Amino acid sequence: MLDIILWIAAVLLMGVGILGTVIPMIPGLPMIFAGAWLAAFIDHYDKINVWVVVLLGVLMLFGLAVDWIAQTMGAKKAGATKLGIVGSLIGTFVGIFTGLWGLIFMPLLGAAIGEFIDHQDMLRSGKVGFATWLGMIIGTVVKLALAFTMIGVVIADILI
Repeated sequence: MLDIILWIAAVLLMGVGILGTVIPMIPGLPMIFAGAWLAAFIDHYDKINVWVVVLLGVLMLFGLAVDWIAQTMGAKKAGATKLGIVGSLIGTFVGIFTGLWGLIFMPLLGAAIGEFIDHQDMLRSGKVGFATWLGMIIGTVVKLALAFTMIGVVIADILI
């Protein structure tokens, strides 16, 4: 009975992890890794061996780094100030409560507003907002690809 509960927990962790790759504030890749590790632990690393868990850990770390670098580089390349970055974070947080369109566009709006407050330049604000948003989108696409890769590796290891 305990194994069934643990398997349910592992699957739930991985499922919520997929959501977390597109919903800010949910650590998607770490949750997928935790679910995969739990699945490996349940079977004493028979079906999912230690090397697969290590590979998944590396993929998780790579995804976290790419996500952070993509958004930060997008903002910095456009010359974002601290207020622009803070605005992007606030926009991301507000976007969580405003549905899919909010998740997609509120970080852009937040970054642009933060930059506008700092420089009073609409063109610069829009440029920084767009660059920050583009970096976030690129990071999200990479995280989604890695999330499905990680889950695919787990499923393949279990079935093979």
